[in-house]
Amino acid sequence: MQENIALAGYTTLDIGGPARWFAEARSEADIVEAVEFARSRNLPLFVLGGGSNLLVADAGFPGLVLHIALRGLRREEDGTDTIFTVAAGEEWDSFVASTVAANCAGVECLSGIPGTVGGTPVQNVGAYGQEVSSTIQRVRALDRTTLQWVEFDNAACEFAYRSSLFNTTARQRYIVSEVTYRLRRGGAPLLTYKDLAQRFSQYETSALTLAAVREAVREIRHRKGMLLVEGDPDCRSAGSFFKNPVLAAAQFAQLAEKFDGIPHYPAGAGTMGAGFVKIPAAWLIEQAGFSKGATVDAVGDTVGISSRHTLALVNRGGATAANLLALRDAIRARVTARFGIVLEQEPVYLSGE
Repeated sequence: MQENIALAGYTTLDIGGPARWFAEARSEADIVEAVEFARSRNLPLFVLGGGSNLLVADAGFPGLVLHIALRGLRREEDGTDTIFTVAAGEEWDSFVASTVAANCAGVECLSGIPGTVGGTPVQNVGAYGQEVSSTIQRVRALDRTTLQWVEFDNAACEFAYRSSLFNTTARQRYIVSEVTYRLRRGGAPLLTYKDLAQRFSQYETSALTLAAVREAVREIRHRKGMLLVEGDPDCRSAGSFFKNPVLAAAQFAQLAEKFDGIPHYPAGAGTMGAGFVKIPAAWLIEQAGFSKGATVDAVGDTVGISSRHTLALVNRGGATAANLLALRDAIRARVTARFGIVLEQEPVYLSGE
């Protein structure tokens, strides 16, 4: 156990104050020990993965931050599928690279996403037409209320758009230690996302490899400022800061009567399926008057919108959490005033409140 450890360096935003207590778990036994430590001292406990979807308050966190650093990967064949069981602390993009190298389809469009494996089922990570919920077979986690290890099959995880059991009805109850994915060995890459489909539309079928799609996704993410590259002025972000709003078909129809040409897509798999549509939050932000690279005078120039994508809010150097939240609020207010939609923040906000 360490005391008063700065958390900014553990996040991709590089913002935030210290943790009163900090520990790193390299085994399941470490996780149990940390929970018992926090419980015995009546401390709040926060589980930290890659820090890519996290905004830490300027005052820091008054409890215990547990950094998940479990490592390891097991692989087995099952008919035409390959099953990967991966420790929660493994870097997500490195795992995706290994699946592509093994010619296993199912997560190739999720290339370039920062963070660790343990966070993927929590948020039901998705991008470019894929979600991890389509491949997750099992999640192993510690139940913090009983200190028992439990396993969830896919249905029990209650996956929906950017959500699951772990960040909704059972928020903060479970700590993920490993995730099992079932991928299609020799499967074809998924090309439902428009940019990808257009890029490969003239390719012969034999050229549509998983490796080519992974490379294309990473290029697209880099072009949009969603690939965290050290030295890039847009790299200090949490990726998409706002979720794409999901509307009932009737609600969308009313909105479409007022605003022509609103881009929209199916809401995806899970509980938010038929009868719902998804609107790009980036489009709403741009239509509300915010452009790429913009700053807001009332907020200051330490934070701004990425020069490549209006969904990403960027620490331009020396920013505080208060600066970033002020920019968030300015964007939200203008989108709500124009469209009547309240944008939902995607990164977790960690504070003592």
